[in-house]
Amino acid sequence: MLSKEQAKEAMVSSFVVAREVKERRDEDESDPGVGRKSLLWHGGSVYDAWFSCASNQVAQVLLTLPYSFSQLGMISGIVMQIFYGILGSWTAYLISVLYVEYRTRKEKGNISFKNHVIQWFEVLDGLLGRHWKAIGLAFNCTFLLFGSVIQLIGCASNIYYINDHLYKRTWTYIFGACCATTVFIPSFHNYRVWSFLGLFMTTYTAWYLTVAALVHGQVEGVVHSGQKKPVLYFTGATNILYTFGGHAVTVEIMHAMWKPRKFKFIYLYATLYVFTLTLPSAITMYWAFGDQLLTHANAFSLLPKTGWRDAAVILMLIHQFITFGFACTPLYFVWEKVIGMHDTKSILLRALARLPVVVPIWFLAIIFPFFGPINSAVGALLVSFTVYIIPAAAHMTTYRSATARQNAADKPPFFLPSWTGMYVVNSLVILWVLVVGFGFGGWASVTNFINQIDTFGLFAKCYQCNPPGHQPPHH
Repeated sequence: MLSKEQAKEAMVSSFVVAREVKERRDEDESDPGVGRKSLLWHGGSVYDAWFSCASNQVAQVLLTLPYSFSQLGMISGIVMQIFYGILGSWTAYLISVLYVEYRTRKEKGNISFKNHVIQWFEVLDGLLGRHWKAIGLAFNCTFLLFGSVIQLIGCASNIYYINDHLYKRTWTYIFGACCATTVFIPSFHNYRVWSFLGLFMTTYTAWYLTVAALVHGQVEGVVHSGQKKPVLYFTGATNILYTFGGHAVTVEIMHAMWKPRKFKFIYLYATLYVFTLTLPSAITMYWAFGDQLLTHANAFSLLPKTGWRDAAVILMLIHQFITFGFACTPLYFVWEKVIGMHDTKSILLRALARLPVVVPIWFLAIIFPFFGPINSAVGALLVSFTVYIIPAAAHMTTYRSATARQNAADKPPFFLPSWTGMYVVNSLVILWVLVVGFGFGGWASVTNFINQIDTFGLFAKCYQCNPPGHQPPHH
């Protein structure tokens, strides 16, 4: 009996692979230019997925991690980065397993996804029903919305260090218009070059911060208070939780792959590379400036103006444009499906249909220009559920029955081969993130965020700008 089941599974697996190959061939044949442009435009390999994950995982957060270290202290900062990096890689693995399960079940029913991009809320809907779909959609879309807002705030914050003749709010208007051009990028297939460039840019910026901090040396009378207040401590921890929570686009990146089953550990490999950027830069910046970082959420603000710094700022600006596109593209897909434009092949029509998505993002970036504190608030209230709690709970619920476990498209990984072990790890993830991330982190980050509003007010013209006497002219 068992051998028959294995034979049946093998047949289904070969059918799925054959379908993927056929769809890929059909797609290539339907596009006469794909042979010429595939090198630069039409990516779907394991390497493309790795670049997308690594590039998307750390953008402007790189500039706020020294700020987090000043809130946490050196040891806690390092431990939290490694811990949340591993935790984030685990839940990305869970999402990839659920995607494969959903797609396998649908393709058994002879359903094709040639002109349809599968998204996380659809995976939840197909496996667990409409209530899970509603929860996934709400958290994911809100997270992506504020993730895009953070990129705009970051753009304005960064460019100010090159040109302070305009307020940061004015720069937000300008970059909002620039980022709106991402409506013309059809899907994650088309981010091949952007992902590669994005990762190069963050690599340069991270090592610039590291070297610049070492060359600068410690400021006179540097103080490393570390864990001074619980509010600051948990705010910093939640910003790091946010850093390794780029999963809101995991399903879309997987779907853009020619062989999505190969995604399993790509997020982990991306995270290991990201550690080589985030740890050296945050450690050296905190070593050099200590508690000064508590009032400088953007690491650029403490380093002297040089050609090297200006280059880092410009590269980070371009990368934030790319990351804005990463965060917004799933929102574009959702909106297209709502208004019935998702199957439209005209890039111009789809671009026009997507524009209403950019407007609220632009508006929110102008209302809440708090670079740093908003990362922590988004981390505690949205990332904790979207990235950690919901995937772990969905995995446990999907495979709660013996039949589901027996017929699972993907069995437990080699390093944790029992289903019981999977349940234990998932339960611990949910408990930790619920109590520490959402509970303490939510309290701390919201308290800190409210303090920023009380200090600077909504629609602040220039959050954490130069001190009085060196303010930009009124506009």
